[in-house]
Amino acid sequence: MEYITFALAKGRLAMQTLEFLERIGITCEEMKDKESRKLIFTNEELKLKFFLAKASDVPTYVEYGAADIGVVGKDTILEEDRNIYEVMDLGVGKCRMCVAGPASARPLLESGEIIRVATKYPRIAKDYFQNKKHRTVEIIKLNGSIELAPIVGLAEVIVDIVETGTTLRENGLEVLEEILPLSARMVVNQVSMKMERERIGSIIERLRTKL
Repeated sequence: MEYITFALAKGRLAMQTLEFLERIGITCEEMKDKESRKLIFTNEELKLKFFLAKASDVPTYVEYGAADIGVVGKDTILEEDRNIYEVMDLGVGKCRMCVAGPASARPLLESGEIIRVATKYPRIAKDYFQNKKHRTVEIIKLNGSIELAPIVGLAEVIVDIVETGTTLRENGLEVLEEILPLSARMVVNQVSMKMERERIGSIIERLRTKL
């Protein structure tokens, strides 16, 4: 029997995923060892392998078959735009992708004026403004604190993930428009879904009954 390999986004989401899997009898004791320097963890009895990856890399591992199953946020799935099957909403890590900025920027969103939008998610931002709002904007890709952009005049608004909105409020910003709700999703390699339909399908169905 071949191994089925899971790619999990590092951090809290990986731990939550392991908790879900334990509910259906899938465990990996090796991963609980905080001192371990191993990169790949194995459950020999169930023929399963697990590895942790940067969230933005998970869809790539799954598309190319290095992992059969991945767990990552919907924001990453949309931004990476890989050829993978999204099979389940795990219902954790809930937040929103929003357009945010100072209240004074609200009229600019309704005008036809070209504005600058700072974001870590250029693909999502472009799709929203181009295909949903039908307007042209200048998108500026940033990697750090996006909230800084409108404060220092780099951009009029930002597109970013909002959980509680506290950081926005503390910096004089607010949610101006909601783009879409986000949460953690399970994704599957397209070939794996055909070749291992029974085993992967069983994992998905058992998880659905426990969520």
